[in-house]
Amino acid sequence: MTQNPSGALSGAPAPPASSPTPGHPAGEARPQWRRKAAAYWSLTKPRVIELLLVTTLPTMIFAQRGFPDFWLVLATMVGGACAAGSAGAFNCYIDRDMDKLMNRTKKRPLVTGELTPREAFVFASLLGAVAIAILWIGANPLAAGLGAAAMFFYVVIYTIILKRRTEQNIIWGGLAGCFPVLIAWAAVRESVEWPALVLFFIIFLWTPPHYWPLSMKYRTDYQTADVPMLGAVATAKTVSVQVVLYAWATVVCSLLLIPMGWAGITYTAFAAVSGGWFLYECHVLHRQAQRESLTDKKAMKVFHLSIMYLTLLFVGLALDPFIGAPLMS
Repeated sequence: MTQNPSGALSGAPAPPASSPTPGHPAGEARPQWRRKAAAYWSLTKPRVIELLLVTTLPTMIFAQRGFPDFWLVLATMVGGACAAGSAGAFNCYIDRDMDKLMNRTKKRPLVTGELTPREAFVFASLLGAVAIAILWIGANPLAAGLGAAAMFFYVVIYTIILKRRTEQNIIWGGLAGCFPVLIAWAAVRESVEWPALVLFFIIFLWTPPHYWPLSMKYRTDYQTADVPMLGAVATAKTVSVQVVLYAWATVVCSLLLIPMGWAGITYTAFAAVSGGWFLYECHVLHRQAQRESLTDKKAMKVFHLSIMYLTLLFVGLALDPFIGAPLMS
C-alpha cells in the first residue's frame, strides 16, 4: 500500500458528457453516472482489496478449524473491503500531487479531474465509517478496532509520515496490509493468538520482496515524484540482496505454524513447495542483478510470482483443517 499530502492539485476538467440520444432524455446522465461510479471504484484500489481478501477468508477457516458462520464471514469480508477501500481512497487524496507526475498513476480519478479532492475525501471518510460499523455490528469490537488501526496505519503512519521520508517506507507501510489476518482471526475467536501473529508477520516480511521488484521497474516514476522507494534510490544489486533476505525470512516464518502444532500436512506441503519456488525465482533475480543483466521483465516476474506464492500459501491454510492432522502437537 502507498501515498501522502502536499498541495492541492487542480485537476483537469472532466471529459464532456455524451450528447443525449434522441428520444432518450437520460442519454447524457447515464454515461456520466457510469464514469463517476467507475472513478469512485478506481479510488478504492480494487486490486489491492482483492489481495487482502485472499488472506481473510482462509484465515477465518483456519481459526475456526472449519467453515465459520456465513453472516460472520460476509460481515468480515465486506467490512474489511470497505476499510481497505477507504485507506486506498485517502491515499489517492493525499498523494494526488505525486500521482500526476508518475506514468503509473497519472490516470487516477483525482489526476484526470473525474473526481474533485472534496468528493474523494468525503467518500473515503464515509467508507471508513461504514467499515468500522459493519465490523463492529457484524463481527465484534476487537475486529472493528483492528480495522480502524489498519486504516490509521496506512493513511497516517505510512502515507503521511513515512512514504516521502525513508527508503524503508514500504516495510512499515506493509504493516497495514497485515491487519486483515488479525481482523479475520479476531472475528472468529474474539482474540489475537500466536498463530494470527505468525500470519501477520508472514505478510509483513513478504511485502518487501513483493513490492521492491515493482519499484525497480518504475524507478524513473519514483525518482520523478521524489519518492525514496528503495528500488528507485539503490542499485539493482543492493535491492536484489534485500529481496532474497526478506524472501527467506518470509518462508521460514511461514513454517513456524508447524512446530506450534497448528499446521497439518496440507499447509506444510503448500508452504514448502510454493516457498521453494518463490525462493528460487528471487535467487535468479539476485544472480541476474549481480551480473548486471536484470531486466524489467524479470523483476515483474518476481512481483507477479510473489502474489501467486501468497495465494497458494493461504489456499493451503484454508484446506488444512479439512485434509490431514497437525504434524506436531
